[in-house]
Amino acid sequence: MVTDPAAQQLAERSAKVMWSNDAASRALGMELTSVAPGRAVVTMTVRADMVNGWDVCHGGLIASLADSAFAVACNSRGQVTVAAGFDVTFLESGRLGDVLVATAEERALRGRSGLYDVTVCRRDESGEAVVAEFRGRSRSLGRPIEG
Repeated sequence: MVTDPAAQQLAERSAKVMWSNDAASRALGMELTSVAPGRAVVTMTVRADMVNGWDVCHGGLIASLADSAFAVACNSRGQVTVAAGFDVTFLESGRLGDVLVATAEERALRGRSGLYDVTVCRRDESGEAVVAEFRGRSRSLGRPIEG
C-alpha cells in the first residue's frame, strides 16, 4: 500500500498525540505497532488479571483492544473523532499468555461519519486464529487534533 507521505506524517502525529494521553490502553499493556491513514494495529498480551472465571480473556477486554485500534484508525486523518457505536462478535477465546493483535481498517468515510472494521487475532504456539470481529462507527467532532 502506497501512502502519501504527508498523510502518513499526519497519521503518525495524530496517533502520537492521542496515544500519549490514553491511560486506559496503557494500563491494559496495549502497544500501538503501526498506523497509517485509516488504519492501525494494536497488540495486547493476555495477563493473569485479564482472564475470567472460565480461564479465558474477558470479552470486554478484547472489545477494549479492538476499540483502541479503531480509535487510532479513525483519528488518523487529523480530526478529533469519537465512537458513535460498535458491535463485536466473538469467534474464539483468548487465553493467558496469548498475544492479541487488533487490525483496524477504514471501510467508508462520508463527511464527519466513518465506518471501520477491526479483526482481533490470537497469536500463540499453534499459529494465528481470529478471536473477534468488530465494526465501529465514528463521528468527527469537526476540530483538528492539536499537539
